[in-house]
Amino acid sequence: MPLLNSITTPYAEAFLQVADGRNETDEIVDQARQILALWQESPELREAMASPVLEVDSKKAVLQALFADQVTPSFLNLLKLLADRQRIGFLDAVLERLLELYREQRHISLAQVTSATALSEEQQVQIALKIQAVVGTDKLEIQHQVDPALIGGFIVAIGSQVIDASLSGQVRRLGLALAKVT
Repeated sequence: MPLLNSITTPYAEAFLQVADGRNETDEIVDQARQILALWQESPELREAMASPVLEVDSKKAVLQALFADQVTPSFLNLLKLLADRQRIGFLDAVLERLLELYREQRHISLAQVTSATALSEEQQVQIALKIQAVVGTDKLEIQHQVDPALIGGFIVAIGSQVIDASLSGQVRRLGLALAKVT
């Protein structure tokens, strides 16, 4: 997605510099995660903000009403700037890029754990310890997802490395092995 990165990276980099300059980086990152979750859970909000029918001033008023008490003034300024420049539809991509840049800046590895069912806290801790041993760092961010299609077990993705400990993966590998035999 080079085109999308060329749109999102300047906003994300500039916003991260502003946050660093104001010593708000950790607070901004937490807010970015919360707003990203809200954005992904609310198709109505995404559609309204991406709509060409809704005027820029109306979009900014909605953003002000929704987020003024929940984010820093600099974060609210980013939201309004994106609305002004007709880029608010890319908010999720800008925030994702912001989080990527933050992890790069802080040397934090991202691991995505997908399990067949929700993991207990103890299971999450055990998997986190195993991932830390594989990655070789304690600077780790783990995103958890549930995918019942896995049948059982889990899949861990760290960058381009994938560890498939799921039942569906075992069935697939068994099928491939049987296909080679015949």
